[in-house]
Amino acid sequence: MVQVEARDHNMAGFCAVSKGNQLEGNIPTSLGNLCNLRVIDLSYLKLNQQVNELLEILAPCISHGLTTLAVQSSRLSGNLTDHIGAFKNIDTLLFSNNSIGGALPRSFGKLSSLRYLDLSMNKFIGNPFESLRSLSKLLSLHIDGNLFHGVVKEDDLANLTSLTEIHASGNNFTLTVGPNWIPNFQLTYLEVTSWQLGPSFPLWIQSQNQLQYVGLSNTGIFGSIPTQMWEALSQVRYLNLSRNHIHGEIGTTLKNPISIPVIDLSSNHLCGKLPYLSSDVLQLDLSSNSFSESMNDFLCNDQDEPMQLEFLNLASNNLSGEIPDCWMNWTSLVDVNLQSNHFVGNLPQSMGSLAELQSLQIRNNTLSGIFPTSWKKNNELISLDLGENNLSGSILTWVGENLLNVKILRLRSNRFAGHIPSEICQMSHLQVLDLAQNNLSGNIPSCFSNLSAMTLMNQSTDPRIYSQGKHGTSMESIVSVLLWLKGRGDEYRNILGLVTSIDLSSNKLFGEIPREITYLNGLNFLNMSHNQLIGHIPQGIGNMRSLQSIDFSRNQLFGEIPPSIANLSFLSMLDLSYNHLKGNIPTGTQLQTFDASSFIGNNLCGPPLPINCSSNGKTHSYEGSDGHGVNAFCQYDIDLLWDSG
Repeated sequence: MVQVEARDHNMAGFCAVSKGNQLEGNIPTSLGNLCNLRVIDLSYLKLNQQVNELLEILAPCISHGLTTLAVQSSRLSGNLTDHIGAFKNIDTLLFSNNSIGGALPRSFGKLSSLRYLDLSMNKFIGNPFESLRSLSKLLSLHIDGNLFHGVVKEDDLANLTSLTEIHASGNNFTLTVGPNWIPNFQLTYLEVTSWQLGPSFPLWIQSQNQLQYVGLSNTGIFGSIPTQMWEALSQVRYLNLSRNHIHGEIGTTLKNPISIPVIDLSSNHLCGKLPYLSSDVLQLDLSSNSFSESMNDFLCNDQDEPMQLEFLNLASNNLSGEIPDCWMNWTSLVDVNLQSNHFVGNLPQSMGSLAELQSLQIRNNTLSGIFPTSWKKNNELISLDLGENNLSGSILTWVGENLLNVKILRLRSNRFAGHIPSEICQMSHLQVLDLAQNNLSGNIPSCFSNLSAMTLMNQSTDPRIYSQGKHGTSMESIVSVLLWLKGRGDEYRNILGLVTSIDLSSNKLFGEIPREITYLNGLNFLNMSHNQLIGHIPQGIGNMRSLQSIDFSRNQLFGEIPPSIANLSFLSMLDLSYNHLKGNIPTGTQLQTFDASSFIGNNLCGPPLPINCSSNGKTHSYEGSDGHGVNAFCQYDIDLLWDSG
């Protein structure tokens, strides 16, 4: 049972349980006898209690004088009942982050003193505005992250004259108002992501001249942004119109450079040239649109004041030409994403002036040339993705010597040649190394064992990797990267920080797999396929207990499969096909569950191959499903072999 403390607090009753106590159990019924309580805070406990039980305890005696009731993140469940109507003097009601469900009772309308209501992150259903429509003193409404639904009409909002904040994203509402509707409230904060507001642009927002935050993502808006809308939003600090159907050229309706500090217009149908920015903009996301032409005017435009932009996302557009060499004007940038455009030419030297840069993604363009030497000054980099281009030359030693904070190094699908520099082993924070599909040759560095972020002792526990704003801003962006793991490409974002991977596949590497790589006991994914590697699979591979995927296929490895591989209990993908391996496939919990194609093209026998091992040394040929022959020391039933092939 939870123990609560009641004490005088400025002549009024006050009851609170510190969240640091980590108490659990039900609220005692004796709490209901403390009739002079004015403030109750039972947040961050493990109550595991029905919310109606709590209200029944408080309603008879406490409810009439109570002004604040906060029970946030306390494992409340059940439904709110009409007991809530007894709390006639309640000013602040906070029930966020529980598992409370059902519709709001009509008795909510009796809470005439209510100013702050937070029901976010629960399981409420129905249309709450039918119960809240009479609350004329309500200032702040948080109902985001529920299962609310329904049509919200002008009459539902007419009496909410004091409202200044609406936090209502993640529900299924449709706002149905007339084209000339002017609300009776003046908002400073509006977040209605995933409401249906369109198809027309919600012109009523022009009447809200106190707005600071506007979240209208995925609200079914069609058409272009009207000129008067830009003017009405000039005082806004945050604007999100992403995932709509907004089209046209911004330059035709925007009279002045964009000055909103944080603006997200991603995933629309905007086209034409990139808009001009003022020095006030800190974060700009125009990704997944149809902007075209060169970005020269956007980037190289002379500015009277230094640009303060920290986050720039222009990914997945139709931008073309060379990436301009004017980055010295944008020295506050910490995150730049230019991936999936049509850029050509060399990587710009002036990007070396971005001393604060933490994440740079330029994959999937048609860039050529070599690593600019000036980039060795970008020693704040955490993620560098230059994959899917035509870059050439060697991977220079300074990459490992200078970029010591890098966690993600992705250079796949280029034309890099030469050896893998051993200096990469100095990158102790490296979690993802992807050098696949290049022309790299030579031996795999044995010093890979120094990549300490791929060991269990130093493995990250934060599921996300962030690039973080500087200069006093608290903004951050989650780094996302396209990774080819288990034979398929996926965008990793929310769990990227937990991924550890080495992919050296499809190069011209030779020599043996260094046994030192088996020291990386925190490595999840290892791909060395399609090279010219020789020698044995390292005996200690069973020590790499975190491995989920191994691909050594299409090399020239020989000898037996180490028995220790059977220790890899997390292994869900294995491909050893087309080498010169021989002998028994080790018996293990995982190994016999893999398809026979994981082992064909060798001299192997035993499950999952349909060939039994024998001691007489007689060699037979097994035709895999692709028709390639397999030699094996085995005995087998010819009908079984035929069915399996």
